[in-house]
Amino acid sequence: MLAPGDVLAWFQRLEIPEHTRTVIGHIRSSGPWRRVGGGKSNVTGRYPSRKMGMTIQFESHRVELAGVYEMEHDAGVLEYFDQPPTIKLDYESPAGKRMGVLHTPDFFVIQENEAGWEEWKTEADLRHLSERNSNRYCADESGHWRCPPGAAYAEGLGLYYRVRSSAEIDWVFQRNVQFLEDYLRAESQEFSPASRDAAVACVSATPGLPLDDLLQLTQDSVTPDDIFGMIATDVLYVDWRAAPLAEPSRVRVYSTQESASIRSYEGGPRLLLSTARLHCGSQIIWDGRLWNVVNLGETSVSLLSEHQSLTEVPVAAFEALIRENRMQVAGGESDHGGDAPIDDRLSRASEGDLKVATYRSGLIRRYLESGTMPPTTEVPIRTFFRWLGRYRQAEATYGSGFLGLLPRCGDRGNRTAKLPETSRRLMQEYIERDYETLKQKTKYASWIQLKLACDTQAIPTPSYKTFCIVVRQRPASDQALKRQGRRASYQLDAFYWFLSEKCS
Repeated sequence: MLAPGDVLAWFQRLEIPEHTRTVIGHIRSSGPWRRVGGGKSNVTGRYPSRKMGMTIQFESHRVELAGVYEMEHDAGVLEYFDQPPTIKLDYESPAGKRMGVLHTPDFFVIQENEAGWEEWKTEADLRHLSERNSNRYCADESGHWRCPPGAAYAEGLGLYYRVRSSAEIDWVFQRNVQFLEDYLRAESQEFSPASRDAAVACVSATPGLPLDDLLQLTQDSVTPDDIFGMIATDVLYVDWRAAPLAEPSRVRVYSTQESASIRSYEGGPRLLLSTARLHCGSQIIWDGRLWNVVNLGETSVSLLSEHQSLTEVPVAAFEALIRENRMQVAGGESDHGGDAPIDDRLSRASEGDLKVATYRSGLIRRYLESGTMPPTTEVPIRTFFRWLGRYRQAEATYGSGFLGLLPRCGDRGNRTAKLPETSRRLMQEYIERDYETLKQKTKYASWIQLKLACDTQAIPTPSYKTFCIVVRQRPASDQALKRQGRRASYQLDAFYWFLSEKCS
């Protein structure tokens, strides 16, 4: 739960009025208003929440328990309370009679930027209740369920009231949470440095490595329990909503969430480029068989097999097959050649750059989907539209707007070499012939010799700082070999995680 100081900071950041603070404070301190009861069609229980430090009641294992899992593992949810104090709903009966009903919502949820009540019900129950009285529950034009009297009560306090349907539940996520439950409940997850390094090295070398491949590659060095423990503790990143962990061939593993986001943002650069590069006549490999693309329609893709049988695949299913790497472009039309500029840009981006771009992409996505601008206190308007322009330019150029949101700190400043070519060539010569020798001269001693040579030739002398920078940029293992010998350089050579037998 939040500390009192954190709650006060949250109140102040969102400018919550005093009377609403009193309501929220009462909910946080009162405890559950009632005990849940079971029936013939529902199973009740209590979930031990690590986030809240107490047990949370649920009245239905199919709906409310799923909601508990969602809130427990949603970083945007700060606190959630089951069975909060009753609120009064005013609405009309089907006969037009005014009604005032005391209602206990399922949860009160405090999120990063808002708070309010949530009622979780099955889709069938909501349809049935809507037929009985549409003034209490009804569906809007987009198909989302609403409770108008609940929303009216919450709006008066600057809060929200939401009706959550079982149709919204992501059952892949629910299945994965239950799969990892034992790892999530462990008091402490400690992995040996060798196990952690081996797993991270495999994933870093091949971002998006299938989980079953990772388990096979590390079967002699890392146990499956450790792999799943690393996934549960975010040492390795997996999108819990993408595919069931019980089907490891469909699960993609990354070293960080940022490295995954560059693949998944709006379909990811790989997916967008893969589909965009296809044309009539392209050949693809699907389930071990060769297919020819004979038509790229708006709703489906037509494929012709080697045996001249025609198959039509919906575009959504076709893109899913590419995303899951179950379908690849055959021959010389591989994505990797066309994606070279993207791979080069991403390889030069630091983890901090990826985090910044991910934050910006969230603001851009919200604006494109709903037209919602970020608060000016968070991002100035001119800055936001500059990001939006870069996003659209990168989308048109590379097929992925994400690249345009990466910071350009490395491009700042005048990076043109100031030293003439003769000075730079002479500096390299003295580094190789005077500093990188078994005499093991100091950098300053070698720089003095360089300075004397430059003065003799009447050319500009590189500064001592520049000389040291260039020395540090030289390969460390080669430098140690020349100055200290083979045994010293061996420790600096690249480490090979896997050895392959050399064929003669």
